[in-house]
Amino acid sequence: MSQTHFDLILKNATVLVPNFEGSGLHEEQLDLAISDGRIAKIAHQLNDSSTQVLNLKGLHILPGVIDSQVHFREPGMTHKEDLETGTRAAALGGVTTVFEMPNTNPPTTSQNSFENKVQCAKNRCHTHYAFYIGASSENADQLARLELLPHCSGVKIFMGSSTGNLLVDNDVILEKILRSGKRRVIVHSEDELRLRERRHIAESSGDVHMHPVWRDAESALISTKRLLHLARKTGRKVHVLHVSSGDEMNFLVGQKDFATVEVLPQHLTLYAPDCYDRLKNYAQQNPPIREKAHLDRIWKAIQDGTADVIGSDHAPHTREEKERPYPQSPSGMPGVQTLVPIMLNHVNSGRLSLSRFTEMVTENPRRIFGVKNKGRISLGYDADFTVVDLKKERTIENKWIASRCGWTPYDGMKVTGWPTHTILMGKTIMENDQIIAPHCGQGVDFAVITP
Repeated sequence: MSQTHFDLILKNATVLVPNFEGSGLHEEQLDLAISDGRIAKIAHQLNDSSTQVLNLKGLHILPGVIDSQVHFREPGMTHKEDLETGTRAAALGGVTTVFEMPNTNPPTTSQNSFENKVQCAKNRCHTHYAFYIGASSENADQLARLELLPHCSGVKIFMGSSTGNLLVDNDVILEKILRSGKRRVIVHSEDELRLRERRHIAESSGDVHMHPVWRDAESALISTKRLLHLARKTGRKVHVLHVSSGDEMNFLVGQKDFATVEVLPQHLTLYAPDCYDRLKNYAQQNPPIREKAHLDRIWKAIQDGTADVIGSDHAPHTREEKERPYPQSPSGMPGVQTLVPIMLNHVNSGRLSLSRFTEMVTENPRRIFGVKNKGRISLGYDADFTVVDLKKERTIENKWIASRCGWTPYDGMKVTGWPTHTILMGKTIMENDQIIAPHCGQGVDFAVITP
């Protein structure tokens, strides 16, 4: 039998591949052959020739991890982060693709601002990238056109105020936005009126422990109920970001025909009051980290299928900013670099299976956002891989963090499970905590209409 020559062969690993019936993933001992940046051959044992062979015995190959919610702060806030430092952190953490948020300065709400961001990303990013268009009252009638721009991951709505000045708290405008376009809309769901009415709780206390009291579970639930009412009215499917409360999960169980659901590692790992005792303002984010009962309900949503996606909501701020008196301190924490280690640690503790974790950061984002050619290990797909050592024990430390902010809420946390290689289009860009092939990221392409 004649041999075929490939650019790269990955041998002797356990690979996460789609089930034959088309739903979910399973583990299988396989070799993968790569040509021209794509998966060219999958077999139990390859004896073909190759320019490069990586023996990954004892390791697992996942489809390249997609982090579908990051804030890289460029333009306008690059003292916290930029596209280069943010994607460097992502690559070191085993993430191959990021979808970046529009609450920059100026906000990403026009074709010009969007194309400027895409231009800034070229030849600077260490991972693949796409960007959201921010929805506003000013651009509501343009979104059907803007959502089709190359490398646009979708439309983002802020129903509650957070970092930046993108806010849509008017149901008339919200309905107009939902009627403009066809792709799934991404939503930060907190009720702005209730947040304003209750802000005195935060201001009078000056205590970050009151953050989940001010921005309470009811604020999220009211907003999400409004959102789903309008989604059904307009026929527009939505993706509810960073669901933080059991109350919302109980409601969303019955809304899966119109809503997909994102959860965050921090809402699965940290809980009040412990996180505020230890981390003070560094634990402050929107929506807040809540009591353990909410954490437990979010875990149940992963197990019963209500939750679809795990994103990091990477939202860095400087130490100086985070140490301002509460509530003048900004909300948000870095997370793109720690997403994979934190969740692998949960896999090792038995909270979820490796296949379920992988599905939530690859297959489901691929399906929900209509990502072309990424998010699964199958013939013809892009050769983007996250290689992990499930047995590797490490301690997460601030000094490992590549984000410009230089800190992580998980500093000092011991984990089991670590990314060893990040591979883009068949090229190893990160190996054993070192970026060895910088600036290899490319813009992500999407189907015209996502399901």
